[in-house]
Amino acid sequence: MPGYRSSSGHVDSYLICTTPRTGSTLLCGLLASTTVAGQPESYFREPDEQLWAARWDLARSSDGGLERSDFIRAALAAGRTDNGVFAARIMWGTLDHLFDRLRSVHSAPAAGDLDLLNLAFGHTRFVYLRRDDVLAQAVSWYRAEQTNVWQETDREEAKQPEREPRFDFDEIRDLVQTIEEHNSAWRAWFAAVGIQPAEARYEDLDADPVGVTRDVLDFLGLKLPRGRQIRPRNRRLADELNARWIDRYGAELAATPGRPSSAETR
Repeated sequence: MPGYRSSSGHVDSYLICTTPRTGSTLLCGLLASTTVAGQPESYFREPDEQLWAARWDLARSSDGGLERSDFIRAALAAGRTDNGVFAARIMWGTLDHLFDRLRSVHSAPAAGDLDLLNLAFGHTRFVYLRRDDVLAQAVSWYRAEQTNVWQETDREEAKQPEREPRFDFDEIRDLVQTIEEHNSAWRAWFAAVGIQPAEARYEDLDADPVGVTRDVLDFLGLKLPRGRQIRPRNRRLADELNARWIDRYGAELAATPGRPSSAETR
């Protein structure tokens, strides 16, 4: 698979670099099921910090604040498997927040991005997960924002949406643009920092989740324990409604002169 090369040397950590609705929750669960590839979650997403802090029972200051070093230490403990490998998922919009937190803890303010990550997490590698069909990704994102149903596991009943989703061309177009901008930003950051990530596609993950997981393990230089099964724990949420919205978007785009062609992407 293009973008994959076996790791040379020991890996201490890796980051799944992505955008919303690329199958990242599925990939995180698959990698966690190996028991050797960390426990990747969105530990550094700012809106979730209070939830993580409560789960980890972190002490708070008199004003209710969190000690950043305690938070990072707890995240490292939560994200590691027994072999010491740490993993986390990072959306583009989370990256600056992560660096802000790390620079407040580690006494190397002049360190570059990669040096800072290696200082905080040890030898770090990167997996870039993207989706070729950006329109389908935007439709999935907009629907999830409305329903607040972002994922379902195979052990739970189907979740009921908070409200019925409604099609909106302009909202979907804006998300298409956001996704394209964030993908461009990831690629520019990789180039600027000198990172060669493993590249994984949603389309491959959807078709062969176990195969993609094995490719990532190979890139990281990790071996699946003998007898261990790679097991997906999330169900696919896309259905006929997604397909209808994609078709409707294309029809409205074609029927309306002057609408930006940059929104036409699949």
